[in-house]
Amino acid sequence: MTHYDAIVVGAGAGGGVAAAILAEAGKKVLLIERGRNLTFESIGRDHLRNQRLSHYGHNAGPDIDGNPRTHADGRTIRPHEGGYQNNAAAVGSGTVVYAGQAWRFMPQDFQMASLYGVPEGSSLADWCISYEDVEPYYEKIEWEMGVCGDHSQMPHLPDYQKPYPMPALTLPLKSGVMQNALESLDWHSVRVPRLINSVPYLDRPACTNCQHCVGFACPVDAKNGTQNTMIPRALATGNCTLQAETMVSELLTSESGKVTGVKLLTEDGQSEDVTADVVVLSCGAVETARLLLNSKTKQEPNGIGNNSDQVGRHLQGHYYPGAVGLFDDVMYDGVGPGASVATTQFNHDNDGIIGGGMLCDEDIVLPIIFWKRNLPSDLPKWGQANKDFMRDNYRRVIDVKGPVHEIPHPDGRVTVNPNVTDKWGVPVAHLSGTTHPETVRTANFMRDRAFEWQKAAGATKIWGAEQELRLSGGQHQAGTTRMGDDPATSVVDKWSKVHGHDNLFVADGSVHVTNGGFNPVLTIMALSWRTAENIVDSW
Repeated sequence: MTHYDAIVVGAGAGGGVAAAILAEAGKKVLLIERGRNLTFESIGRDHLRNQRLSHYGHNAGPDIDGNPRTHADGRTIRPHEGGYQNNAAAVGSGTVVYAGQAWRFMPQDFQMASLYGVPEGSSLADWCISYEDVEPYYEKIEWEMGVCGDHSQMPHLPDYQKPYPMPALTLPLKSGVMQNALESLDWHSVRVPRLINSVPYLDRPACTNCQHCVGFACPVDAKNGTQNTMIPRALATGNCTLQAETMVSELLTSESGKVTGVKLLTEDGQSEDVTADVVVLSCGAVETARLLLNSKTKQEPNGIGNNSDQVGRHLQGHYYPGAVGLFDDVMYDGVGPGASVATTQFNHDNDGIIGGGMLCDEDIVLPIIFWKRNLPSDLPKWGQANKDFMRDNYRRVIDVKGPVHEIPHPDGRVTVNPNVTDKWGVPVAHLSGTTHPETVRTANFMRDRAFEWQKAAGATKIWGAEQELRLSGGQHQAGTTRMGDDPATSVVDKWSKVHGHDNLFVADGSVHVTNGGFNPVLTIMALSWRTAENIVDSW
């Protein structure tokens, strides 16, 4: 039986960072990924099948066949279908195909319950750590992986101790229009920080401003994910072994319930037990919860870490309210990625609203996505009128949207379905519940602000759907192993160590108590670095 100092399960945003910190500290690390180690060519440029529009298929996993989930409404869902709450499954996971928006959470985001109270029926809570605890690790990620932006344009945050290493990306035509509108409204105007090289950095080239960023791999390798930054660093030490296309079906334990390693299942049907001194779970909020729940012991018969019935609860993603505006003039100049200007005016301090959110102009929207999601509701989806509108107006539209603070509900959750298994024979994740109704109210408040922004920019027609109550997860999934001091109401402690275990940690978005009003990937990476550094210091 092979033994390592540490096993990291999941080679995405959190796992890639954790593996690098552990390996560079001299620890022998096994980094396991159920997906493939994808190339640019294998990801492709298919407008119909990609991680941004997965209805017809996707390009970064998991495989459509053999990876179902089930839903409380009775559906069995495949990875590319609505309601699956999919994260990519590949080396680098979603960081291979993400937009790379690199926002820090605000200090207020860590103390939502103290600021707003706890709405009836919700599980809104404060974090047991603060912005100040995470700030040094935000800076590490910004410099060690590479973030571009303008640190001086962050009025919602305390002053940065160190600027971003690269200037902001080129400002597209549409973004200039929206920036002027923010100034006319006297709303905060912020350049969107991105995990993208705006200039050559860390031996890789600058962004070429192509139109296929979010949902696709970068053609010149200028987008900074863990697959081309932290994981190569881990492998370069000689201390890290990467094993892709391998499933971890359960955690191994001793008779006393101490975690001793993992059970591996490979694509060719082989099974192997591997042991380690430390195990770090970085599978994403759905799959980390699933793995813990599928790992039962006599001490924890409902799943490891789950004696208080907290594993899998409080699932959050992000509602994305917004508005589409039609303009007289052409707004599309082909300069990608696109999302360049944002406002943080409404993340907090909105009268009668819990939290708020960020709004920004959207990355370039492919024609098929424009047709599927961005057409006005009074336009037929088929026929000559539809074709005329697409032809005449695709280049005259601006889309603004953004993530909002979700107010978690304890019944929005992940459990496992013992009656349905994946291709490895492992019981699959079962999804149920919704977020809290206050989330809907916050989201519709932000939708109204998007309408105001579009109007100030000069849009001649504005449209955008009202938000409705639903379960939220998706690519910003969080909350299912939430952090806290009390084992009765949380799964991990302030160092992301599972309560009751001295060698089991979680390094992904599932530890988030709340998920902020921003894209959460920088926080996932920062907390992973903090967790791995603490593991090394405590060894």
